Amino acid sequence: MKDDFIMSPKVDFAFKEIMYNETVRKGFLSAVLNIRDTEIKSVIMLNTNLTKVHKDEKQGILDVRLTMNDNTEIDIEMQVCSMKTWAERSVFYVSKMISEQTNINKMYSNMKKCINISILNFNFTDKTKRFNTVYHISEDKEHFKYTDIAEWHVVELPKLPEVSDGTDIYDWAKFIKSEKREDFEMLAKKNNYLKEAYKQLDIISQDEQKRLEYTARQKALYDYNELVYENFTTGYEKGVSEGIVKGKIEGVYEEKIRMAKELLKMKTMSLESIAQCTGLSVDEINSL
Repeated sequence: MKDDFIMSPKVDFAFKEIMYNETVRKGFLSAVLNIRDTEIKSVIMLNTNLTKVHKDEKQGILDVRLTMNDNTEIDIEMQVCSMKTWAERSVFYVSKMISEQTNINKMYSNMKKCINISILNFNFTDKTKRFNTVYHISEDKEHFKYTDIAEWHVVELPKLPEVSDGTDIYDWAKFIKSEKREDFEMLAKKNNYLKEAYKQLDIISQDEQKRLEYTARQKALYDYNELVYENFTTGYEKGVSEGIVKGKIEGVYEEKIRMAKELLKMKTMSLESIAQCTGLSVDEINSL
């Protein structure tokens, strides 16, 4: 019998399962790349294994590799935990995609475009309030492209405004960020692609085996967040014991504020948990 349980697309396992649906892939890429869906004839899944640049990366990143009908290669990554070096990582990975292309036959003109799409559950940059940004390699003063071989799209979920900007990418970001069935049902009315995405999400949410895999993935992410929290607090306590924040009461308070700000940036803990960790009140943390 069907129950009301629904997976969260922010858990990368669920997002990847949704992307197995070709119709969903087509709609998602049309929205992110801002192109007409008629321009996409087919989007084929490539390698679907975890990519590991760092040994502990499996706790935070799951990718989807695609190739479009014009042979453009696309890597979609869902990153749930804050990573300060995300830009460097995404540049490295696109460079790796380019260098590993086959059938180039020693002709640079045969190289195919590579695109990285990053869906981040943390704030990537404070230089803009926009939740969706696109990056290329360009000339410093006049900003014309040096080459079109590489492209980066970044979607920062925490920056998503409450009011829609009328774009398809907004609706997709809202879908990925949603957790309640009624929100998915409302978004499914927007267009057939989101309707198909909700349908796929509902199917996998009722699959017993996929639920087990989803739960295991959730646990891995929770364990990682707990490890980050424990390492942070251990380092803080060690710093206190070594006299780093000893002295004036004002100095101790400033350190608590700094610690609270760092934990807020991670977006993995509730205000109550941060208050318990830092000794600040919820109101003080809210004011930050």
